[in-house]
Amino acid sequence: MTNFIPIFPLSIIVFPGENLNLHIFEPRYKQLIIECAEQKKPFGIPAVINKELKDLGTLVEVKEIKKVYDDGQMDITTRGIKVFRMLELIKEIPDKLYSGAIVNYPADEDDGNRLLMQKVVQGIKELHKQLQVSKDFKKPEDELKAFDVAHHMGLNTEEEYELLGLFREAQRQEYLKRHLGKVLPMLAEMDNLKEKVKLNGHFRNLEGFSFDL
Repeated sequence: MTNFIPIFPLSIIVFPGENLNLHIFEPRYKQLIIECAEQKKPFGIPAVINKELKDLGTLVEVKEIKKVYDDGQMDITTRGIKVFRMLELIKEIPDKLYSGAIVNYPADEDDGNRLLMQKVVQGIKELHKQLQVSKDFKKPEDELKAFDVAHHMGLNTEEEYELLGLFREAQRQEYLKRHLGKVLPMLAEMDNLKEKVKLNGHFRNLEGFSFDL
């Protein structure tokens, strides 16, 4: 399916199913949000990476306008729906302050492996343990999918965008597994380094080398 959507480019990656809070202050986006809320229509958040507008983004819906300030600024809650690909950017729209795009929606295959996903979740728990942080997945573990946990594992924006461009759940799970396979050993080595640094300057009881071996 191909259609036109208003767009709100941001320097973040929004995943399908994600709940995102936004503070709206620019006039063009205040207009966009008011129209989308009143007409109950979604808008797109295409990714901006290194000041470059990318082709992929996520269609989102306005869940609630939480607060409207005296100057018209707003606090809103949104939810990601599905990934889109921009086919054509429409910079100027008659009578509108915001821009839009002609987009289509790549087919997504839900072929994930539950056992692999469990391994990914356990890897993320180990990551959080080593970093001494606490995160709430906000879902039962047996319902979690790759997009649900992607923001919990320290991916940079480019890596999150690569994940957004994978249209099979199995591929996304494997991507997260590989990332954890790189990061966890690095953190373990950092812990070893910390211990070595702590020992520096302390009296240490070490056995001398024996030449009579």
